[in-house]
Amino acid sequence: MTYTLEQFAAECREALAADSGRAGREGVLACVKKALASPEFLETHLGAHATAEREIIYEDPDYGFCICAHVYQGARTSGPHDHGPTWAIYGLASGETEMTDWRIVEPPRDGRPGRVELSRVYEMRPGDAFLYDIGDVHAPRRMSSSRLIRIEGCDTMKVQRTPLMAVEEADAAQ
Repeated sequence: MTYTLEQFAAECREALAADSGRAGREGVLACVKKALASPEFLETHLGAHATAEREIIYEDPDYGFCICAHVYQGARTSGPHDHGPTWAIYGLASGETEMTDWRIVEPPRDGRPGRVELSRVYEMRPGDAFLYDIGDVHAPRRMSSSRLIRIEGCDTMKVQRTPLMAVEEADAAQ
């Protein structure tokens, strides 16, 4: 099934126009899964020629969402994080990722990061996609190189995120 970037972006716009809340974001999640099922889409945007760790391949002028192509070389672990005032959808095209969800047990204050504790661990495999809504805290651990599509509600490089630290790390730092 051929799925173009133009179709992908238009269907994401339609989903968000129909509902600006969680239901609209779940519509965008369905679009990500559709893109992951299109070998032509993946080859065009995440094929062997793609090398950028993060490339915005589409930014919507009206709704502000960004479609990003990510190519990560080698293993990598990220700490627990949210996406500030926005949401993100991760769609794995290749590789494997262990994803963890976290729960805030103490919000940041007085210049100290918030404290979070682990609530769930699961594997993302090629074709899997997950929505991380506003305020959801998660952390990916990639065991090897991977390629993914990520939709951001807005360009996350331009937003302030909540500083967070795992409870065990926070306790060790004191």
